[in-house]
Amino acid sequence: MADHAQTATADGHPDMDYAEHHRTYDRFIAFSKWTIVAIIVILALMAFFLV
Repeated sequence: MADHAQTATADGHPDMDYAEHHRTYDRFIAFSKWTIVAIIVILALMAFFLV
């Protein structure tokens, strides 16, 4: 029969770079936050100058 043993250790899979994953996620969240802020500012400026 197939061996279904878990390969993950207590700290996660040994081949994964979890620190880099966390840095990438933090950068993604920061980029998303500042993009939303920029869109809100652009919409506010459009409402002010175009209406």
